[in-house]
Amino acid sequence: MPRGESRLRRALRSAMSGLVLGGGLGLIVSLLPAGHPPAPRLAQAATGQEAPAQAGEDFAYLAERRLLLPVEGVAPAALRDTFNQGRDAGTRPHEALDIPAPRGTPVFAVDDGRLVKLFTSVPGGLTLYQFDPGSRYAYYYAHLDRYAQGLHEGAQLQRGDVVGYVGSTGNASADAPHLHFAIFRLGAERQWWKGEAVNPYPLLSPAQPVPRKP
Repeated sequence: MPRGESRLRRALRSAMSGLVLGGGLGLIVSLLPAGHPPAPRLAQAATGQEAPAQAGEDFAYLAERRLLLPVEGVAPAALRDTFNQGRDAGTRPHEALDIPAPRGTPVFAVDDGRLVKLFTSVPGGLTLYQFDPGSRYAYYYAHLDRYAQGLHEGAQLQRGDVVGYVGSTGNASADAPHLHFAIFRLGAERQWWKGEAVNPYPLLSPAQPVPRKP
């Protein structure tokens, strides 16, 4: 037996008996020492397979909520899908829907649910976070010019309630007022600032505009 082949056999024996052969195929499925983590590319492949299923579950649940179009006077046909656009010279994804409208246009709650946070941030300006009734998803409204009178954290909102008015606070351009609207799936901790983004466009594009409540 050649000397090089003998060394190879010894190396294989010392690596752990982790040589698994795939049935009649005779293919090597795994050869990893004990405690070795899975290859990152395998983890990414698994994530890619799960993503479409999760997206379908998000859409099915939220479609049943029959979300309202959140800006008064905007027709569904006027919406443009800005979810996958880049921001800050492409350094971050947008992951939201921008809805242009004149400054001061009323903004509606898209669903029933609790108002969990009124927050002012550098990028979002005046913002509002609302949970859906099951606390599975958060609705995020940003760049507001001002909040509706009497609005407070903990308030139980109803679909169609006025929550604020379109503006350009935060990093929005002063000459392009709009509502930045986002939806994200909450984690188990139900943290209002953290979740997985869901594209609002297919949920709002078939929605019907709702007139302002008296």
